[in-house]
Amino acid sequence: MALETRRRTAIEALSPTVPLRFRLADATIDQSDRAEVAQWLTSDAQLTQGPVVFQFEQQWSDWLGRRYSVFVNSGSSANLIMYYAALVSRRAPRRRVVVPAIAWATTIAPAIQLGFEPIMCDADAQTFGLDLNQLEDVCRKDPPDAVITVQTLGVPGDMRGLAALQERYGFLLMEDACPATGSTYRDRRVGTFGDMATFSLYFGHHLSTIEGGVVSTDDSYLYDLLLELRSHGWAKDLDAETEAELSRKNNVLEFNRIFTFYVPGFNVRNTDLAARFGLTQMRKVDWVVERRCVNQEVYESRFSNQPGFSFPRNPAGRTCSISFVALAASREHRDRVAAALRANGIETRPLGGGSMGRQPFWTERYGQVRMPVADAIHERSFMLPNHPYLTQQDVHEICDVALSVAAGESGRAA
Repeated sequence: MALETRRRTAIEALSPTVPLRFRLADATIDQSDRAEVAQWLTSDAQLTQGPVVFQFEQQWSDWLGRRYSVFVNSGSSANLIMYYAALVSRRAPRRRVVVPAIAWATTIAPAIQLGFEPIMCDADAQTFGLDLNQLEDVCRKDPPDAVITVQTLGVPGDMRGLAALQERYGFLLMEDACPATGSTYRDRRVGTFGDMATFSLYFGHHLSTIEGGVVSTDDSYLYDLLLELRSHGWAKDLDAETEAELSRKNNVLEFNRIFTFYVPGFNVRNTDLAARFGLTQMRKVDWVVERRCVNQEVYESRFSNQPGFSFPRNPAGRTCSISFVALAASREHRDRVAAALRANGIETRPLGGGSMGRQPFWTERYGQVRMPVADAIHERSFMLPNHPYLTQQDVHEICDVALSVAAGESGRAA
């Protein structure tokens, strides 16, 4: 089969049979943003990483409530250098890391790529975050060096309980907040709990720089290390005093300082062009977050106590979701809900890749991991659109379609 035919076949298999009326995601870069950046492009602006990147990082840190942020080319790259910073800093000396079964592939892939021993943990039935009972069992038997948690589609897990376990067992906490920009837990923004936290700025996420990601931290040592890892392992982005100290410590020739590599790094930098879009996004961030939170609240009110359906709930705050996620009563029920949505021009997908313990990249190395909650999410989850341009009326219309599909006499939601 010709390559183009194969591509068309794969795309058509996932495409709706009627024109889309409601997309899962929509662009947050609008015409006014494009016009502003186009005007900026007429100046003698630097396009590669430069002063605008650092300006955007500062605005992001100020809004989030963390001391430092590092802008990179994707949320996946943010996860990659977060893991590697844990390794290079010797804060994960045995390379044992607990990973969530419900995650995105690149929440877990760096553990495999960098030679960690990943220990998979089931999801909590109420939040879809880490099952803290299972995590504590792991910690009692052989405490991990690190734990990575995901705020699943904007819903924070039990961060107070997770912090208590971190205090008790001393692991490094990495927070994948890529699907949760703007969510709160006990009046704190998601992404301020981990020793390091990552965010995605890809199209369809809360904000967009076309492609992009951020790692945020309050630890100055980790911050300097992340800056080095982002750009080849050199110290050019460090403050002058830190760079000079590294140079003296390593007896670097004065003329060679600019091209001296202190750690084995990557090149995952982003550009001033992307950061310039980021500045336009920061001006609307609070509006975007509020719109997504309001839509999420409408979904939750409509799905609450509906026979055959369940959904994750924020234990102590507001959920700013990429998409609303629910579980149908069974796989067959989920398929009928999805068919009804597509027939009405409403885009839907499962929750990411479902259980990572059933994905080939995991099973080929470690065998299939069967976990009750993650398996239920794998087989019964579906997502519904949420973006700032949806009105509450739109959300009600989407809910009307999904909730019109009865579970059937034998169907029961978890």
